[in-house]
Amino acid sequence: MYTDNIKNTILEIIMQDIITWFSRIDPVLAALLATTFTWLVTALGASLVFLFKSMHRGMLDGMLGFTGGIMVAASFWSLLSPSIEMSPGEGFVKVFPAAIGFALGAIFIFGLDKLLPHLHINFNDNESEGVKTQLHKTTLLVLAITLHNIPEGLAIGVLFGAAANGMEGATYAGAIALTIGIAIQNFPEGFAVAMPLRRSGASRFKSFWYGQMSAIVEPIAGVIGAVAVIYMQSILPYALAFAAGAMIFVVVEEVIPETQRDKFTDVAVLGFIGGFLVMMILDVGLG
Repeated sequence: MYTDNIKNTILEIIMQDIITWFSRIDPVLAALLATTFTWLVTALGASLVFLFKSMHRGMLDGMLGFTGGIMVAASFWSLLSPSIEMSPGEGFVKVFPAAIGFALGAIFIFGLDKLLPHLHINFNDNESEGVKTQLHKTTLLVLAITLHNIPEGLAIGVLFGAAANGMEGATYAGAIALTIGIAIQNFPEGFAVAMPLRRSGASRFKSFWYGQMSAIVEPIAGVIGAVAVIYMQSILPYALAFAAGAMIFVVVEEVIPETQRDKFTDVAVLGFIGGFLVMMILDVGLG
């Protein structure tokens, strides 16, 4: 019991130091560092392709389900809830900015989904979406995961920008919790991208390279999100909900369907529950 108390105290001190350090640097730089970290974790997950040649389909579906659970929990605990808290007014007036932002975020990803050529991980070659193209299957797979990562990077950047502006409901602890949650789900996601590429005949290095490149968009989106809310504070509630709507659209339209095409649907659901619990615990515990 005494040892556990010491460990908890040390962990709390470390986390407080991290929160304090992030709060003292430029919020755009903080967003860039945080999203670069999530990108590197994706690369770490993709690097497992050097150790394994194949992956059981049940494990892949479980990983994708876990990713979906993280994203759904983050959408509420880290984004929608703060968006509503910082909005002025009461009743319907108070929820209005969050509702508009949420809808716009979903519409934004819907538009990208229709325009950006991509192929989901568990789908056949003839099931590619977006504008018809002659791009190689490898490129289409990477573009699909890149589409997943845009709202993740945007969410981190927006939350750091909101915390820097001292908006009610937005804290550096919450931004760091979101970063950790996204990083945790990026690890299996990196592996989930690299392994199908390896299985389709790509070399280990090529599979790793494309796997980690799928998350390069996160630092870009993170910086854009942070800059937008810092210089346009009035859009903060809308921006947080925008990121939430974008993530929910990705989960419902892409992540969940990818897990429901084989006999391991229960594994995917359990992975989803696990991911949701992890993100909820992180956000409430750190926030």
